[in-house]
Amino acid sequence: MSGFMSFLTSFPTLLHSAVIFGTVIMFGALGEILTEKGGNLNLGVPGIMYLGGIAGLSATFMYENVYCVNAGITPSAAVCVALCLAATLAAAALGGLIYAFLTITLRTNQNVTGLTLTIFGSGVGNFFGGSLNKLAGGVGQVKVNVTSEIFGRYSEKLVNFFDGFTGKLGLGSLLFSYGFLTYVALIIAVLLWYFLRKTRTGLSLRSVGENTATADAAGINVTKYKYLATCIGAAISGLGGTYYVMNYIRGTWENQGTIEALGWLAVALVIFATWKPLRAIWGAYLFGVLYWAYNYIGGLSRSSIELFKMLPYAFTLLVLIMVSLRRRKEDQPPSSLGLPYFREER
Repeated sequence: MSGFMSFLTSFPTLLHSAVIFGTVIMFGALGEILTEKGGNLNLGVPGIMYLGGIAGLSATFMYENVYCVNAGITPSAAVCVALCLAATLAAAALGGLIYAFLTITLRTNQNVTGLTLTIFGSGVGNFFGGSLNKLAGGVGQVKVNVTSEIFGRYSEKLVNFFDGFTGKLGLGSLLFSYGFLTYVALIIAVLLWYFLRKTRTGLSLRSVGENTATADAAGINVTKYKYLATCIGAAISGLGGTYYVMNYIRGTWENQGTIEALGWLAVALVIFATWKPLRAIWGAYLFGVLYWAYNYIGGLSRSSIELFKMLPYAFTLLVLIMVSLRRRKEDQPPSSLGLPYFREER
């Protein structure tokens, strides 16, 4: 009973941690939703998150700790953020472009290519991460203090204002004490929902994913839509890697495989959200609560902790079973997902 009361007391803190954790996988899931709506099954999300994270960190590290130090100047916050985001988006989109070229143009197997991209991305990330650690003087010495501080900055006045109204509920801290990328993820989710449901281009993309041959016969440039969806989706997923590096571990690098684990959670979230961007929002936060709940329940054994970490995957499996049984069309994956398209066979 005391453990349960302790859990209730610490629940606001758990929700705060869940939002930060959930935002990492939300970026990965939103990018993969866009990719899969075009018919491509990209299992390289973990590798793309690695590429985005290491590219953003490398760019800002070289600027903050090499260029600015040698030039004797103070790093510009605006330049730090711009460099980080530009490097992240470019590297992640490049990963998506490699996948698109192999699977769309060369028509390689999508599953094998995606898994290979994950291995490639993790290898690139850990290679350059190790190089940065060596350049910085040892493991754990990589720091981009200016950049990580900007990414994690929030308005204390806004938090205090709302906390003053809500008292012990602390809604100000719960809603507004996050870095700007947290809210960018929410905006992307809403924009992606609007794009897919309310725009002509989004409808065309969905038609490519549902029936590629019919879309091609209707005059839609299938190759263009697939390439753009894959590359833009990869760029969005790459932001998850940067969010992890800058907001989650505060501007450093670790080689423990956490990004890869979060990347697979992002893939699971796509299924859990049944390919709906808005459902990915609360799904990501639910995953965060389930994953970190063990920290706020006392007396758990090591095996019990591992069971808690397994809960997001168990819930995804449950949703997959329910969707299969109900067979509602709107909850099914795109009909042409993962299938190669040969125009000559149309």
